[in-house]
Order: sequence, then structure tokens, then C-alpha cells
Amino acid sequence: MNATLLPLSDPLPTPSRRGAHEANKLAKRLRHQVGRAIADFGMIEEGDKVMVCLSGGKDSYTMLDILLQLQKKAPVSFSITAVNLDQKQPGFPEHVLPEYLKSIGVDHHILEQDTYSVVTRVVPEGKTMCSLCSRMRRGALYTYAEEQGFTKIALGHHRDDLVATFFLNLFFHSKISGMPPKLLSDDGKHVVIRPLAYAREEDIAAYADARAFPIIPCNLCGSQENLQRKQVKKMMDAWEKDTPGRVEQIARALGDIRPSQLSDPKLFDFLSLGKRGDADLPDAHAWLGGDGGRAEDAGDDATP
Repeated sequence: MNATLLPLSDPLPTPSRRGAHEANKLAKRLRHQVGRAIADFGMIEEGDKVMVCLSGGKDSYTMLDILLQLQKKAPVSFSITAVNLDQKQPGFPEHVLPEYLKSIGVDHHILEQDTYSVVTRVVPEGKTMCSLCSRMRRGALYTYAEEQGFTKIALGHHRDDLVATFFLNLFFHSKISGMPPKLLSDDGKHVVIRPLAYAREEDIAAYADARAFPIIPCNLCGSQENLQRKQVKKMMDAWEKDTPGRVEQIARALGDIRPSQLSDPKLFDFLSLGKRGDADLPDAHAWLGGDGGRAEDAGDDATP
């Protein structure tokens, strides 16, 4: 008896084909998330000169790469310049970024400022260096942006950074605040944008690996194991392991604030809430002093 030959189906994808397919899906997802963030927060406008701050880490490489892709089909025209601050850290491979940026043909500039010596001299041994380091780095980048007329400064913070900053402020500074996707600098001169605000760190790491970016680790900060941010990250990683999706829920909550459900009288007019007629607003001094006797009571005591 002859066996019936069945038609051959399409061959199963080889690992390389599967990898390419997943990489394409990931790139598409990141483009969508960055495009959505730009649209939701009005990050980039017609004629903008965008300074993309490139540190050599996975986040800033991914931000630059995705912005360059979106620039080709964006509904507005804008320029991109990649800027790196060489902080003169010992052993820093200063050739890596210029060679990479030249290879992809993007406009770029390398700033040189020895903030490393200042930070290591000023900060006592064993103390975290991030605060001073970031202030000095920000000052150098802001100064250059003003000199060159950049209209937007793009930083590579992602969704997990935004959530972690919220918890850092909550746990260590007793305030509910975070890292907004778009902000105006304290001096009012610079608009800072975070195009990766909707992107997961896990996706960024996978994308950077697939694209084989020449990652440069930050040994100055990375060697400090007692950082508060690392404590928060461990907490978030544990949450995500036990309850997948929790960080995403928190990230969404940061975009759905209900001032009347919190306790800040500067954000919501609690004093006028439910106030009857022309009743006077409460006198804090009288309530705190404990002598808030009613005027009519005092009058009764004085009447024979």
C-alpha cells in the first residue's frame, strides 16, 4: 500500500529567523512607545534642535537609535545632535563613542570636563557620588545646550526609572514626586524630554543587545552597592517576579493623579469643600492654641 504524501508546510523558522522576527517586533514596539510619548507630551515640535545626551549606556544608545528611525517619517522636521560628556574618568574608552557616531553618520559633539576629579575629591570615601556627579554633568550639558541654541534636551530615562524615582522620593524624602516625561529646567531656559518614558528597561536591554551597541559601563557610580536607587530596584524586581505587571500598573498610576484623593491643600481646596454659606474659614492659631472658645461663650460669662 502506497503512503499518501502530504504537502510540505512552510519550514519552521530557524533560530536566526526567529531572532530577527523578535528583534523587529521589539523595534516596532519601542518606536510606537517613543512616538506615543512624543505625541502625548508634545516633546518635539517643528524646527526643534534636539540635543540627545549620550552616555554610552544601553538607554541613551536606544533613545538615539529610535529617534533617528522616527525622524525619517516624523510629521515635523527636527534635527538631532548626539552629545557626550567625557568626564575624564580613568580608563574611560574615549574613542568608542566618536567612532560609533561617525559610523552611523549622526551629527555629534564630545564635551570634555574633568568632573571626575572634583567628585572624588569632594565626596567622602564610602558616600554616594551620584548627586554631585549628576549636578555637574547637568550643568555642563545645559551650558552647552544654551550656547548652541538647542531647543530640547533628550535624556534616556525609561519607565522603570520614573517609577523608581517616585519611590525614592516617597521613601527617602517624604514627598510624592517623580521624574516627569517633560519638564522646564529651574532657570526656565531648557525643556528636557524623556522619549523612553513608556519603554520598559527589559525591552531596552534586549534591544541594545540585539543591536550590539558598544556599551560603556559607568564604573564611578556602578561600583557603589549601597545606593538608594539600587535598593528600590531590588524591591521592584521582587515585585515584578512575584506579581508580573505591577510596575506597569504603578507607571500608569503616575499618569492618573487624583489631587482630591490625596492630602495636599496646595493642590486641592479642602477649606472650601462643603463649606456652608458665609462661615469663616478656620483660624489655625485658635485651633492649635487650645483657646478657641466661642465669642458668645465669653460674653455669657461676663453677663451678670
